[in-house]
Amino acid sequence: MRRHPAGCWAAAAVLLAGCLTGCVASEAQEIAAPPPKPLAPCAWWYGIGQPPTTQEIELAAKRYQVVVLNADQGAAMRRLRQLNPRVKVLVYKDLSSTRNYAGAVDGGQDAVFLPSGIGYVAAEQHHPEWFAQDTKGRRIEWQGYPKHWQMTVWNPDYQQAWTDAVVTEVKREGWDGVLADNDFNSLSHYSSAVLAGTANVAETDRKLRDGLDAFLAKAGDALTNANKVLVPNVSETHLVPGRWTAHSRFGGAMEENFGFRENGGTGGLLTFRGNEFQELRAQAALGESMLLLITRTHNAREERSGYASAALLAGPRTCWTRATTDDYRDPEWSTLQDSGLGEAIDAASRLPNGVWSRTFTHGWVAVNTTAAGQTVVPPVGLVRPGAPAALTSTPTLTSTPTPTSAPTSAAGPPPPTSSSAPPPITLEAADAVVLVDPQQLVKRGTWLVVRDEFRIGRLWAR
Repeated sequence: MRRHPAGCWAAAAVLLAGCLTGCVASEAQEIAAPPPKPLAPCAWWYGIGQPPTTQEIELAAKRYQVVVLNADQGAAMRRLRQLNPRVKVLVYKDLSSTRNYAGAVDGGQDAVFLPSGIGYVAAEQHHPEWFAQDTKGRRIEWQGYPKHWQMTVWNPDYQQAWTDAVVTEVKREGWDGVLADNDFNSLSHYSSAVLAGTANVAETDRKLRDGLDAFLAKAGDALTNANKVLVPNVSETHLVPGRWTAHSRFGGAMEENFGFRENGGTGGLLTFRGNEFQELRAQAALGESMLLLITRTHNAREERSGYASAALLAGPRTCWTRATTDDYRDPEWSTLQDSGLGEAIDAASRLPNGVWSRTFTHGWVAVNTTAAGQTVVPPVGLVRPGAPAALTSTPTLTSTPTPTSAPTSAAGPPPPTSSSAPPPITLEAADAVVLVDPQQLVKRGTWLVVRDEFRIGRLWAR
């Protein structure tokens, strides 16, 4: 766990039909399968904060498409599978540290199931050279995370040992793959140390990034060969073009600070800076791998902007969750995940004022990614999720033109009458709006989106 602080759909369909692979009976069957749909973001659970209760596991089986659990929660993983065979369950493993806090080391021995790939005691006794050192020869303990020790991720022997141990465990226990934490861009989030053999912080970070590039390739190939996925928690990809694409190629990637606001909470949305959003968008459209997105939410604005930003990336494997705690101790859910947007019917588009929007079969989203207030005109006939179903005309979303810049609050406009044009919405900096078709609310009360297919690499479920 850590705290530091993408398109033509026709082309995407062709790519999907030609590129996806799965463990179906034959290649002919695989090619004949319909392409997965770009549905509104699915829900997932980063369940690494504390052991899940029986009730939480039962709820997770109904609610989530992807779950991440700690390595000692194999029984919970098997119960989840029993309740919902389609759920994908990944095991948490840290790439960059070994740990000797209670639970990772007990009675002077490494635990059977580790949060890392290499145990502290094993490294201490047999490979002390795998502990990274600073320019004074001292081991590097992560600041803010006691008894987390930086390892030599650039060392081929460490990479191979980690890979062998993790692949063996994943196969033996039956996990679908690995959520690999701390595929980071800079050591500075954890320590101000300069690595031995480097002259400064920039060289230290370059050594770590280069090492993690090679490490991911080695571990990813091994897990792919075992029919498992590797999903790294890759950080700050807006700073390094191509890094998200490269590191997500073994089943997906995780963005732990999705929709994070710049300048201490006063700027625009960081996810849309640099090349990151374009890479996320391309990956989502292809639908070959998972996008696991987390938005840290302290208020309704952050929740709206996080969910709506994920909806801009809606694809067959795009999953989003909010996080209301730093330690992920609770299963999370947002009422926006019940809004019932349905299937995306166009690609996300950007207005000249910096607002992004996207239309769905049963709704529409818009996100102001900038640091200043902007206005946008929504399609006719839509209401906020949870709003009373007023007498409004049913919108024809498939023929709705791209909204134009043109004030109501970000929470959404009042339901228009059948004869009125929708009023413009003023979106404050880094805010968003989610609107839905009120007729669907009348018919179904609240929407429950059931994904008819969830396939990653060679994993298949229908």
